[in-house]
This record gives sequence, structure tokens and C-alpha cells, in this order.
Amino acid sequence: AENLMAKNSERLVLLESTPTEMEAGVIVAALEQGGIQATMTGTHTAGFRAEAPGWVKILVAEDDLQQARTVLRDVVQENMNVDWSQIDVGEPEEE
Repeated sequence: AENLMAKNSERLVLLESTPTEMEAGVIVAALEQGGIQATMTGTHTAGFRAEAPGWVKILVAEDDLQQARTVLRDVVQENMNVDWSQIDVGEPEEE
């Protein structure tokens, strides 16, 4: 994230918001594999099961936004069969 912040000539823009840090991490990892630096904000609030859960925002340099959207679309398609609402929900319910 330091490298991204160091390029302060570039404006950071919101690519996507996700309900969990895990989901954001998958997207950020895919972006970085595609050569796009990305950073997450709001991760400290997302993990809490509070009345107002925080969303994790994924930020990329404005110059990378179009390419990042393409990568994001691919990631979403690859993970379509992953039900994010079923991940990391604590103890499984008794059947």
C-alpha cells in the first residue's frame, strides 16, 4: 500500500466496496496479479458484527481504473459460485 500512496500524483478512486475483508482481499490479490496496485480501507470496521457493519473499500489509481474494472469483472465471474454470505459466519448452525 505504501507504493500506491507514494504515487500521490495519482488520485485514488473507489473501484468496489465489499462487505468483508476476505472478499476485498481476493479482489486486491487479483488486481495485483494483473499488475494493478490496490489498497483497502475500512478493514478495521468490517470484521465487527456491529449494528452498522463497515464495508471495505478497494481503491486504485485513477489511471488504472478501466483496467481494474476489467480484472474485477473477471474475478466476479470466477467467484460467482462462491456464496460470500456463507463465508466466515462463525459457528455452523445445527442441522
